[in-house]
Amino acid sequence: MLKPKISIITINYNNYEGLKKTFESIEAQTWNGYEYIVIDGDSNDDSTVYLESIADKVDYWVSEPDKGVYDAMNKGIKKANGDYLIFLNSGDHFYNDSVLEKNVKHIEASDITYFNLRVIGETENFIKEYPDTLSFAYFVKDTLPHPATFIKKEVFDKVGLYDENLKIVSDWKFFMDSICKNNISYKKINAPLSTFYLDGMSSNSNNKRVIVNERQQVLNTEYGAFVRDLEDVLKYRTIISGLRQSRIINLLVKLGFLHKI
Repeated sequence: MLKPKISIITINYNNYEGLKKTFESIEAQTWNGYEYIVIDGDSNDDSTVYLESIADKVDYWVSEPDKGVYDAMNKGIKKANGDYLIFLNSGDHFYNDSVLEKNVKHIEASDITYFNLRVIGETENFIKEYPDTLSFAYFVKDTLPHPATFIKKEVFDKVGLYDENLKIVSDWKFFMDSICKNNISYKKINAPLSTFYLDGMSSNSNNKRVIVNERQQVLNTEYGAFVRDLEDVLKYRTIISGLRQSRIINLLVKLGFLHKI
């Protein structure tokens, strides 16, 4: 058996309709050099029955209790045989049926390859675009899209698995650790790869306080010096912005006593 190029991993818990949507999107792909792994958290809806019905089309699946979403994701990583991993969790799906065939050639260039993401909510439907260049300042306010990011499996050996002590932001921490601490190579492809629905754990407004607290905990304990530098930069940027708007400063620049800031 040839080693698969890609491992597509789906995490599911009591989301039969979402699981079905995700699987049908994967099954419809015109490129099939992948393996498919499903980690189910002991669902009590029709998810397990559905998994049994498609067992011959799933390379590995299990339904058992877990300690949370990151425990489930780590289980998937440990079972993956592909060179590159992508998490397409239940409900998410690929942008169209040929998106893997069109873009698989891009993923070997870097350790992490990320794309744009189509986002759908009750009143929203847009393509979220991500920057070409990543930085600590970027990760303070945002992250990369799991459903649209390929991660070389070797990265997990270097950076480590997802931190199971965090309930919601461990994927954010993993990407920040990879880029800012471990200097993992990355590449942005300016095209949508997947569709994400605003009904997941991190999109739930009730979880916003947990997200803020967990991010602050990580920043304070592991990136304290970075945070202080960033605070200084923002402080000086505010000062410079104020100086640029000063009539006296502008007059002194005009008279040649100061260079333009």
